[in-house]
Amino acid sequence: MSFRWSLSCLLLVWVAGCNKPAATSSEQPTQPQAAPAAAPEAPAPAAPQLAVRIGYQKIGAPFLLKERSESLQAALAKHNAKAEWIEFQAGPPILEAIRGNALDIGYTGETPPVFAQAGGVPFVYIAREEGAPASEAILVQKDSKLKTVADLKGKKIALNRGSNVHYLLLKALESAKLTIKDVTVTYLAPADARAAFDSKQVDAWVIWDPFQASAEVAGARVLRDGQGLVDNNFFYVARREFAEKNGEIVGTVLAEFDKLNAWAAKSPEDTARILSKSSGIAYEALFKAEGRHVYSIKPIDEAALAKQQAIADAFFALELIPQAVKTTAAYLPDAKFGSGS
Repeated sequence: MSFRWSLSCLLLVWVAGCNKPAATSSEQPTQPQAAPAAAPEAPAPAAPQLAVRIGYQKIGAPFLLKERSESLQAALAKHNAKAEWIEFQAGPPILEAIRGNALDIGYTGETPPVFAQAGGVPFVYIAREEGAPASEAILVQKDSKLKTVADLKGKKIALNRGSNVHYLLLKALESAKLTIKDVTVTYLAPADARAAFDSKQVDAWVIWDPFQASAEVAGARVLRDGQGLVDNNFFYVARREFAEKNGEIVGTVLAEFDKLNAWAAKSPEDTARILSKSSGIAYEALFKAEGRHVYSIKPIDEAALAKQQAIADAFFALELIPQAVKTTAAYLPDAKFGSGS
């Protein structure tokens, strides 16, 4: 009995297997698929352009270069950089902007860097221009009774503290055997000083071009300019950290200034026209100022630093700066014009 039962079971299993429908293609066992190829990595984002913040005044190559900056922008683009321009009325605020890390390269007269160094501003000299001593002067009213520097004794004089004309006043008074204590100095920015001068609130105004030329055109008289007293050098300065890290960019900017200086030296009328249109100062005044400005760019050398040292020593002796300085400490050979950087 058990044999028959077993045989029946086997037959049933065989019949069920034969009658099972064949698997469809969709039911076929799937073959293992190759892993999809990894997507190519996205290119790294381009580094943002470095903004080179340049401070300028209403005179000199930086102001001109701002108006003709295509060449500079193209040169900086090769270093993934671009120029940004910030205007200042005078040199001291330029150095203060460097102190506040708000400026990278500036253009200023000879005295502001001395005050800045005494105040701990981290800057370096990177280039200079030939002096223009006639481009700063002590002005008086056309009908003033003041005829010589000696006549300034006891008078009220306006000037911008810590600017190049501050040193001019010291040297002019010294030439007349006077000192800063023999006059009353009122420290005013150029615009405020012009208002005080025009309204006769001060007896004299010590100022530089183009403000000097503008006042002369309006009738002011030169009591004494810088000739025979001061060099009135102009300097290109840079924030020390910027110059240390970006020597090639500093060199590029200075090279563009050099090209523009060469053009401006041969084109005083065009230069005055550009400056007048951009600054709002009358063409007549700008042309007069351009006749006194020396467009050139030179490397910083020992002689230039020695002259800056003399200015620093004079101000320290009169207790006009808080501490003695060594101008050579603000010199970075690898970031100067002509260094090959």
